[in-house]
Amino acid sequence: MTRVVSCPHCGKSVEWTSASRYRPFCSERCRLIDFGAWATEKYCVPVTEDKDQPEDAAPGTPPAIP
Repeated sequence: MTRVVSCPHCGKSVEWTSASRYRPFCSERCRLIDFGAWATEKYCVPVTEDKDQPEDAAPGTPPAIP
């Protein structure tokens, strides 16, 4: 049984096989549009502030142990 997924950009059905060259995208066009959105920061991973870290601490610094 072949697995079918939806193209993340246009929603077209795509077979999840080695013959589907651009999977999970349906075409090179959809793949490039998605890549361009990431490159221009249209998509981003949300960042939350760590409440335990002092405001003057450098990013990535582990919280102080009392």
